[in-house]
This record gives sequence, C-alpha cells and structure tokens, in this order.
Amino acid sequence: MKVIKVDPEKCTQCHACDLWCGIEIGSEKKELNDAIHEKPQPVPRVYVEGNNFPLHCRHCEVAPCIDACPNGTMRRDPATGLVYVYEPTCIACWMCVMVCPFGIIAPSPSIHVAVKCDRCRNMEYPICVDVCPTKALALEEREEGATWYGYAPKRSY
Repeated sequence: MKVIKVDPEKCTQCHACDLWCGIEIGSEKKELNDAIHEKPQPVPRVYVEGNNFPLHCRHCEVAPCIDACPNGTMRRDPATGLVYVYEPTCIACWMCVMVCPFGIIAPSPSIHVAVKCDRCRNMEYPICVDVCPTKALALEEREEGATWYGYAPKRSY
C-alpha cells in the first residue's frame, strides 16, 4: 500500500498541505476564495498545528480505530486498504480518537464527526503531496510490516 511519508528536514511549516486538504476534502466549491467564507469552515484531514511537520494517518495494518469503533464508521477500503471515516454514521463517541497511537484522528468541532487523513482515496493523488512546495511529502510504497518512526502498532487490548 502507498502511504504519505514526511521528510521533516524539508518541511517549512508553510501549511500548504493542510490548507489545500481542507479545501479539497472539506469544501463544497473546492476554491480557496469560496472556502474561506463557507459555513461550517472546511476541516483539513492533515494536521500541522503544534507539530514540526504534518501528521498523516498511517493506515495501520492492525487499526485500533477500526476495532474501537462501536458502529463501523471507521472502515478499511477493501480495494486500496486505506482506513477512512464513513461520516454519515459517525456518532461522535471519539473512541477512535482515544485509541489512535499516532494522534491523527480528531473530533471536528464544526461537523461533529471524527476526521482523519484518508490519503485522498477518492482522488488520483493526495492533494497535500501535490501542493507541497518543498517536496517534504512523498507518496511511497510501504513495505509489509514496516514500522513508522520506530513504532509498530500492535494489539494491546
């Protein structure tokens, strides 16, 4: 499966990734000038605030968010293997937020559902990777069983 990898040395914290993520994923009109005035405000699925580089979902092979979701809102796309939120069924219980080992899933204050990176699964290419001016983000193949920054999620419950 392909995943988004970050080179923290190249990231300048310009926020292009989260700005365009919010516009492409959360905006109705998909245009910057229109998105600024939308209510509710578009919510990005990549997080830069408070971090030295953007955070993306790792689409864990063993996904605690899927196991913790009481009604199947957290799902894995059988064709791509990507983990995503089926927003119409989210009951805002935040179980997925609590169990994510990377802190990637967040409660959206404006639309009252869990939000997370789904690697732009309905698009040809992730918008964050496409717009990154320093090429700090790259779409690369993840090796089977690969760890992320020395941590491999395991079932611990």
